[in-house]
Amino acid sequence: MGRMAVESRLSCWLALMLFLELFGYLLLILVAAEIFVNALEHLGEKLNISEGVTGSLFAAVGTAMPETLVPLLAIFAGTGNAAVNQEIGVGAILGAPLMLSTLTLFLMSVAVLKRRGLLGHFTPEKTGLKRDLDFFLMAFVLAFVAMFVPHGEGWVRGAMAFGMVTIYFVYVMLTLRASAGLVDEGHATEAGSPMMLSRLGAPQNLFFIVVQLVLGLALLVTGAKGFIHGVEAAAPIIGISALLLSLLIIPIATELPEKVNSILWIRKRKDTLAFGNITGAMVFQGTLLPAIGISLTPWAPQKEVLLGVVITLVAAFWLRWAALNGGLRVWHLLVNGALYVTYLTAVLI
Repeated sequence: MGRMAVESRLSCWLALMLFLELFGYLLLILVAAEIFVNALEHLGEKLNISEGVTGSLFAAVGTAMPETLVPLLAIFAGTGNAAVNQEIGVGAILGAPLMLSTLTLFLMSVAVLKRRGLLGHFTPEKTGLKRDLDFFLMAFVLAFVAMFVPHGEGWVRGAMAFGMVTIYFVYVMLTLRASAGLVDEGHATEAGSPMMLSRLGAPQNLFFIVVQLVLGLALLVTGAKGFIHGVEAAAPIIGISALLLSLLIIPIATELPEKVNSILWIRKRKDTLAFGNITGAMVFQGTLLPAIGISLTPWAPQKEVLLGVVITLVAAFWLRWAALNGGLRVWHLLVNGALYVTYLTAVLI
C-alpha cells in the first residue's frame, strides 16, 4: 500500500508539473503573439494600407501563428510517435477554423451584448467580409471532399492541395487590390498603441518594426514546439486521444490571440478589424494548412473530424447569410456559439 501511495503521489506531481509546463508555454505564445501583432499594426500604418488588409492579412496571419505552428511542427518535427504527431497535426489544422467560426464569434457577441443588445448591429466592411467567407468556404469544401480521396491517389491529392494554395494566393491579390479604395474611403489602419520596442528607447522605423516581428515569431516557434511536447504527454494522462485533444484543447489555447484582439476591437467599435482578424485567419487556416494535411497525413474521414468540418461549414454559411441579408446582429453570433456546444456535446457523449 505504501508503494502504491508513493506512486500515486508521484503521478499527481508529474501531472501537475506537465500542466504547469503547458500553461507556461501558453503564456509564452500569448506574449509572443502580442509582440507580433503590435509590430504588424505599425507596419500597416507605416505602409498606409486599409484596415481590411491589416485585419484579414497581417493581423490574421500574425495571430494565427500559434495554431499554424502547432500542426506544422507536429507533422515535420514531432517527437517520436509519427501517428500521434499526425493526429495532433490534423486535429489542430481542422480545430482552428472550427473554433474561430463558432466559439470566437460567440465570445465577440457576448462582449457587446450589454452595450448593443440582442438586436444590435455589427458593421464590418461588407465587401471584405464577403470575400473572406467566399474564399474560406470554397477551400474548406475542397478540404472536406479530399477526405474521401484514397491516400494512394497521390496525384489527385496533390492537385487538390495545389488548388488550395492557389485559392489563397488569389485571395491575397484581391484583398491587396481593394486596399487603396478602402483607404480613400476612410478605412486606413491606425496602430492602437505605441510600438513595444519604442517604449524601450528604440526608434519607431521600419527596421525596428521588422526586428520586433522576427522576435515575436521566434518566441512563437519556441512556445508552439513546447506546447506540442506537452500535448503528446498529456493525452494519455487525461485519457483521450491526441486527435480529440488537438481538436478541442489546442485551438482553445492557441486561438486566444484572435479572441482577445477581436474582443478588444469590437468593444472599441472597430468592427472591420475585429471580423477581419477572424475571417482572414479562417481563410489562411482553411487553405494553406489543409493543403499540407492533405499532402502529408492520412486525412481520413474520422467521425470527430467529419463532424467538426460540417459544423465549421454550417457556421461559416450562417455568418455569410446573416451578413448579406439585413446585416449582422448580435444574436446571429449566439447561433455560432450553439453550434460549438452541439459539436462539444456530440464528440464527448
